[in-house]
This record gives sequence, structure tokens and C-alpha cells, in this order.
Amino acid sequence: MAKKVKREDLGLGINALFANKKLEAGSEAELTRELSHSVAEIPLEHIRLNPEQPRTDFDEDALDQLARSIKTFGLIQPITVRYLGPEEYQLISGERRLRASRRAGLEGIPAYVRLANDKQEMLEMALVENIHREDLNAIEIAIAYQRLMEECQLTHEQLSERVGKRRTTVTNYLRLLEASAEVQQAIRERLISMGHARALLSVKDKSRQAQWLRHILEQGLSVRETERLTSKSESGTGSSAKGQPDLSPEYRDVQQKLRAYFGSGKLEIRLKGRDKGQIVIPFQSAKELNAMLDRLDD
Repeated sequence: MAKKVKREDLGLGINALFANKKLEAGSEAELTRELSHSVAEIPLEHIRLNPEQPRTDFDEDALDQLARSIKTFGLIQPITVRYLGPEEYQLISGERRLRASRRAGLEGIPAYVRLANDKQEMLEMALVENIHREDLNAIEIAIAYQRLMEECQLTHEQLSERVGKRRTTVTNYLRLLEASAEVQQAIRERLISMGHARALLSVKDKSRQAQWLRHILEQGLSVRETERLTSKSESGTGSSAKGQPDLSPEYRDVQQKLRAYFGSGKLEIRLKGRDKGQIVIPFQSAKELNAMLDRLDD
């Protein structure tokens, strides 16, 4: 339940909302901890949106439904805001709830109040909190990961620690940004899964990615079917000019998974007999080789 505050005191600042807590030098960390577990009602007019919000897509019908629910039952989950000064707060997480509350005609909204010392800390706080929301699509998460790495100067390892994910998971999300615009839009609209996208990424030509995407949607292909077809497309069918035997479906499946893992659409399994062969991974530059070596460290 939101902390009960007199209407005339709303938004007058941290000291007005929490009269028994003083913002004094040396006590900021302790106050931050206390505020992050306290809920206060903040006037909507005192909250400004967060430009670092990773979410960019808001379903209008879903917002209307949430607004009707808020009118009937109130807002169950508080938003999180950053205290900037008297009558001034910036949203950290909960933009969908904030927008719906405004549509519902509320004047105030329950919020966790937190402190952030600088822009980078604010950015990191906002992105990390929003990344853990289940309603973000995979591209929004990938963009948030990229921003954390670039703007907060984080390595893959540091990023995985911040968001609580394995490095391979972080890498797989970031690779989605290498897909064609059509594939990225299909991910945003949840028309295909990340499994489909990883299979499509093995096709380096982005125009061909778009062609395969249309085929996947028209035929309703599963991830496994997509992996097999794109693998077959990239490796060709029948015996090669070098006399290589055809790959069995099982070997093609392994080849596709290796291509997705290393990000190399030209990786090949070359058989020399029934159970002997080679895995060949070509690369065009030191940068491409280092990217594959990084994946081995994941």
C-alpha cells in the first residue's frame, strides 16, 4: 500500500515525504536504502519521463485496458522514480504504468523513490531495472545491452554480471542487432522467436535473410525446420566439387548450431568417411577471428 501523505505535502521533496529522515552529508547511502523500500504517493505532474527508457513500443489497446483496471482497482505495483529536488522526479521504471495512470485520470501515483548521483548511474539503473521486465521484446533488450556496454563502458563480462545473465545469453541478444531490418522488426512484433533469428543470422546476405523470413512466416516453420533449411541453403545440396559426401540431417543440425554459435555462415563440417571429418571455420579479418574467440570464452 502507498504511504499516506497529506495532499498539501505531495511532491514537496524527500524531507516532506519522509519527515523523520534527514538528507544530510554522509547519510545518502543509508537514505537510499531506506527510500528504495518505502513507497510514497507522487503527483503525476511532478514526474518527468526518462529519456534512457529502453522500451519504445507501447500498445495503445493494452494501455487502455490497464487504465481501466487502474480506475477499478488502483495501481498495484508502484513505479520507481529518481529524486531530483523539491517537486521534481524522473521516472526510472514503470512508464507503461505511468502512462496508463494518466489516462485513468489519477493525480498521484505510488512510487519507490531512489537517488542517483550522476547521469551514468541513472542510465545504468534505468536500463538494468527495465531489462528485467518480461514485456520488453528481444530487440529492446539487445539495444539496452548495447547502450550499457557503450555508454557505461562495460565489457561483456561486466554486463553479464550487471544483468544477471550468462555471457552467451548476452552475446546472443547483441547478435540480433546484426540481423536485417525486416528480421529485427519481426522480432519486435514477436512474429518469430530468438531461435528463428539465430538461424537466420547464419545467412550473411541480409536480402536473403528477408527472403527466408517471408518463407518462415508463410509456411509457419518451426525453429528446427528453419535451422535445417537455412543450413541446407548455405551449404548447398548434393556432393560438392571436392567430392564431399552429403551431410546427414543430424550433421546438418550440428553444423547449423555451430554456425549460430560462432556467427559464421560459412562454417562447414567436411566429412571424410562415415565418422571422420573436419570443422572448417573461415574468417576474413583479425576482428572476425577475435569475435569468434570471444565466444569460446563465454
